[in-house]
Amino acid sequence: MVDIFDEVSEDLRHERAVALAKRYGGYLIAAMVLVLVGVGAQQAYSSYQAKQAEKAATQYLALTQAADQQGGQLTPDQAVQTAQDLNKFAASAPEGYKTVANLRAAGLYAAAGKLDQANALWTGVAQDGGADKLLRDLATLLWAQHALGAVPDTDIQARLQPLAADTNPYHSLAREIQALTYLHQGNAGLAKALFTELASDPTAPAGVRERAQGMLAQLNG
Repeated sequence: MVDIFDEVSEDLRHERAVALAKRYGGYLIAAMVLVLVGVGAQQAYSSYQAKQAEKAATQYLALTQAADQQGGQLTPDQAVQTAQDLNKFAASAPEGYKTVANLRAAGLYAAAGKLDQANALWTGVAQDGGADKLLRDLATLLWAQHALGAVPDTDIQARLQPLAADTNPYHSLAREIQALTYLHQGNAGLAKALFTELASDPTAPAGVRERAQGMLAQLNG
């Protein structure tokens, strides 16, 4: 009896499977087609992205080649013109090249004395959720360096606070600028505490440690 029941159950399962296949087979085939189309589309899109990135790299290098060759010999007008060209390029460039182009343009504007334009670009990159976090933080750091004395110290300190955390790669540079804002406020005690910390921080770049030691020598007179 058990065998008969097993056979009947098997037949019923088979009939249900056939019925389901007839009922939903079209949908399953359509789904498979969509998956295959999706895979093909993804491959095509990846190829398109690679070509766009290659094109962007060529354009970026062409725009910056003259500036790189001349180094610090660019005139303010040349720096501004290159920055404007980079702005135009960034408007339609892939995300990574857009960010790098805007950072480079900001540096050129700053070198030409156009700090308003530079600050606008640094702030834009820092607030761009699509940009790499390291580049966003770098933009904040560059903004802070140039904002010293021109922006309220409390504003600079607030924007630098996340970067000053031990886990941030830029923490020593952020703390160095924070120490300078304390000096600007006339709070030599907090400034000395930060410089002392930086001077003995093995994870800080050598330049930061050396500058901290120099500032401590001056403050301790």
